[in-house]
Amino acid sequence: MDDYIFNKCQEINDLLISGKELEGRNELIKLLDYHAQNGIDYTPIVNHLIRETGLYPYIDSDTANWDDKFVSEVFKVDIGGGEEKTLHREQSFLLKELLEGKDIAVSAPTSFGKSFVIDAFISLKHPRNVVIIVPTIALTDETRRRLYRKFANQYKIITTPDVELG
Repeated sequence: MDDYIFNKCQEINDLLISGKELEGRNELIKLLDYHAQNGIDYTPIVNHLIRETGLYPYIDSDTANWDDKFVSEVFKVDIGGGEEKTLHREQSFLLKELLEGKDIAVSAPTSFGKSFVIDAFISLKHPRNVVIIVPTIALTDETRRRLYRKFANQYKIITTPDVELG
């Protein structure tokens, strides 16, 4: 492990220990980008920091210790169409709330993974009706295509008011 990576890992760990998780997570994301830019495999300590910050989908199973690999597998969920994805901590929390029957509204940034949570909920719970509100026509079409591909054999997908309800 080069000195830059070691020093960044130490900095991130110090941030996490001092309760500054958001700062630690942001620094970790920069470190993961450094790895990607330079074609460097994650070390077990990098995988462990990924686990500590709840970014489970980024754990590299080839270089992780068994316990970090285990966490990555535990947070894996069927998101429909036979596809499995590892959820990060916040996605897993949302899915848990939905599965417990709680009504929630979610506003999160693009790339948060809201679609994974919705698809996992549908795949696991098989609700009678699902209503998804999206802000644009383009997103409506994208959502329709995704849901149709995964769930058209189970649900009638309605995206316009002129379609008769099933």
